Amino acid sequence: MRIILVGSNGTIGSHVAAELEKRHDVIRASANKGPLKVNITSASSIRSMYKFVGKFDAVVCTAGTAYFGPFHVMKEKDFYTGIKSKLMGQVNLVMLGKNKINEGGSFTLTTGILYRDPVREGAALSMVNNAVHGFVLGAAIELKRNVRINAVSPGLVEDSAAQLSSYFPGHIPVPMWKVVQGYVKSVEGFGTGQVIEVL
Repeated sequence: MRIILVGSNGTIGSHVAAELEKRHDVIRASANKGPLKVNITSASSIRSMYKFVGKFDAVVCTAGTAYFGPFHVMKEKDFYTGIKSKLMGQVNLVMLGKNKINEGGSFTLTTGILYRDPVREGAALSMVNNAVHGFVLGAAIELKRNVRINAVSPGLVEDSAAQLSSYFPGHIPVPMWKVVQGYVKSVEGFGTGQVIEVL
């Protein structure tokens, strides 16, 4: 398969790319590094990426940010960080790619365990993750040409635990190899409309 991996230089994306490259042609895309740059908050940037790549069989997105901070000081603008990036950035990868992807292709988006297991200072992420899940469920029944869509929802990833464990008391870190298999299941499997939890 020819796979576009958006966020390929990130904590998760770099490991997913390394695994998928064992069996597929992976086109690495990221915001700042590498030969193919894409800003998922910009529809024109996404269009340019698809035009540059040409034919492809799958899109995997491990990119996207959202505000993380105390709820009592949050303002409306703080929510829009995640809405523009982690939500609409991933939605637009699908919307602008759904008629370009090869028949039988797939989209794999990324969310996280905060959609159902919130932590302090994570309200914006909980909201965005749930919105991405709703989009995946709704889009799955209307995508044409046997195109599939899923979301991978990891728990606290082991590689990030040192920096984030104080925000996730009692959460057991998930080994990176296990997180990667969630993406493999979405890309190489047959399901659609699924939230693939990796805990």
